[in-house]
Amino acid sequence: MKMRQEYTCPLEIVHDIVKGKWKTIIVFQLRKGNKSFSELEHEIEGVSQKMLLQQLKELREFNLIDKISTDGYPLHVEYFLTERGKKLLQAVDIMQEIGIEYMIEHGQTDILDRKGICCYKDISTKK
Repeated sequence: MKMRQEYTCPLEIVHDIVKGKWKTIIVFQLRKGNKSFSELEHEIEGVSQKMLLQQLKELREFNLIDKISTDGYPLHVEYFLTERGKKLLQAVDIMQEIGIEYMIEHGQTDILDRKGICCYKDISTKK
């Protein structure tokens, strides 16, 4: 991804780093630890291999994730959050909560149930 040369505030930089449909979802999927490419592809509904590879590459360029490759056949690669990625995860967790609240308000709990997001009942009772 090509970054602009000039920014007016730090949020513009972060926006450029995470913009796109998949980056925050990838960061969220890595919240519990290392994942292989195939695990990420399986867990992220609708992402193509090409797009996942591109997004992983960009996240690595900005030091949000990194990867470990093990020797041997077949080659095994696992992706994980860096310290900067863990900081971003805190913001992504908040974004997830906001999304859950919105879905509850609009009667979309069937989607939350299908995704196995079982804690949404706790969020709806916090109000």
